[in-house]
Amino acid sequence: MTIILEARGLSYRRSGRALIEDIDLTIQEGSLTVVLGPNGAGKSTLMRLLCGELAPTAGTVLLNGVPLRNIPAWLLAHKRAVMPQASDLAFPFTATEVTGLGVEGLGRGLSRADRQRLVFESLEQADVAHLARRNYQTLSGGERQRVQFARVLAQLKAGSTVEKRQLLLLDEPIASLDLKHQLAVLATARELVRKGLTVIAVLHDLQLAAGIADDIVLLQDGHLAARGTPDTVLTPTRLAEVFGVILKEDALPPHPWALAMA
Repeated sequence: MTIILEARGLSYRRSGRALIEDIDLTIQEGSLTVVLGPNGAGKSTLMRLLCGELAPTAGTVLLNGVPLRNIPAWLLAHKRAVMPQASDLAFPFTATEVTGLGVEGLGRGLSRADRQRLVFESLEQADVAHLARRNYQTLSGGERQRVQFARVLAQLKAGSTVEKRQLLLLDEPIASLDLKHQLAVLATARELVRKGLTVIAVLHDLQLAAGIADDIVLLQDGHLAARGTPDTVLTPTRLAEVFGVILKEDALPPHPWALAMA
């Protein structure tokens, strides 16, 4: 398989404290990688480094073999989309307008009608088409999260007219969602991977991670504690070391809903 994203000696320090320390990581194209770890392990910091939001204090991140710092912002927006943990908005935009931010200024050969179509398709895909005219600020946390998911879906669709090798980074994408929409978001991510997209997601549900991930990245105190397939990483011994809990051998059977999506 082809490597699409690579971190070499990646570190990030703030106020003298190492939040991420000397991480080497490769992400295979067309895979779904789940980042796990206890609170404060450095999951969100790692995601912000991998997407280019933060500049590392040491090391480098390469996308398609090119350092992120050397990729112009307009081109990077075609190559990768990012859904952060929370997205506050100070303006009274509708759900359609927020989703439309994903296609604004992106793509090649797209008419206004094409962009509107991509926005509508993405709203439907994220199950928020019925909220299209609602003020984003009046939506619940879960509804906002689904609108943000629609935004990144629209961005990827517009960006694919310029760049076919794309990456989607999801930082706790199901944290505020009910069970139905948790499964729907992860099923959509899995389907996108089947079509060739590369997805990196931060999750907290170990069973869901075990059921949908091709690869697990396990962090502890800013370090890479383990990396590999779910069955090799999510062992009782390692989970006891990282999370401080003792689990029986059969405590993490694959989640039945996750298996249905895999």
